[in-house]
Amino acid sequence: MEIDTSKAHSARVWNFWLGGRDWYEADRDAGEQITRVYPGIVRTARFQRMFLARAVRLLASEAGIRQFLDLGTGLPTVDNTHEVAQRVAPDSRIVYVDNDPLVLAHARALLTSTPEGGTAYIDADARAPERILEQAAEHLDFDRPIAVTMLGILGHIRDEDRPGDIVRRLIEPLAPGSYLAVSDGVNTNDTLNAATTDYNARLAGDYTLRSPGEVTAFFDGLDILEPGVVTIDRWRPEHPLFEGEAPVDAVCGLGVKR
Repeated sequence: MEIDTSKAHSARVWNFWLGGRDWYEADRDAGEQITRVYPGIVRTARFQRMFLARAVRLLASEAGIRQFLDLGTGLPTVDNTHEVAQRVAPDSRIVYVDNDPLVLAHARALLTSTPEGGTAYIDADARAPERILEQAAEHLDFDRPIAVTMLGILGHIRDEDRPGDIVRRLIEPLAPGSYLAVSDGVNTNDTLNAATTDYNARLAGDYTLRSPGEVTAFFDGLDILEPGVVTIDRWRPEHPLFEGEAPVDAVCGLGVKR
């Protein structure tokens, strides 16, 4: 696979914000330009990663989940889904889904499993839920609960592609006791809105910021765990928040299918 290093790539820019090393000069330049417009993007990226760790740890420990379907994997960095889950329960099985050849190449090289558990990788677009479920069924037991994580991915699905229907089609075939974790940026900050427009222009992307209410609607039909759909820094924080800290313009939540 030939990689065009002269053009910024969304997964590599995100890796740059997370402090990773899988990026090139064009990615750094794009990431720094967006950071100048909206400095909070780095903090948002890192809080989203912390939400992933807290949610997966809760699912593996308190909820007893042993199967995870991670859509929109991104480039591997610290505390990937399988690392967090298998730290709690070594027999956890994780299926990663992405449609980016660069991400999949890195994933296959770096996302290795414990002997007791397993990891697998599906090359599929999030807008093809039936294909994802069909391939995931080769690795996961659909008679048992599965946790689906969609962190920062639904914003990449345009309104005309009906992201709410995609979520419903993913969750409907799953067993009761399955979970959905979602996090996404929201349109509550004019500076972030401008930065997103710049991001889309620079990376030929189509990231859609939605309202907190629109993100909450992705959990329709599920029971949302406390504290509900909140900004990602306020979802069961492990350390006290500093008074006066700027809000994070992204929300998250965790819902369960009864």
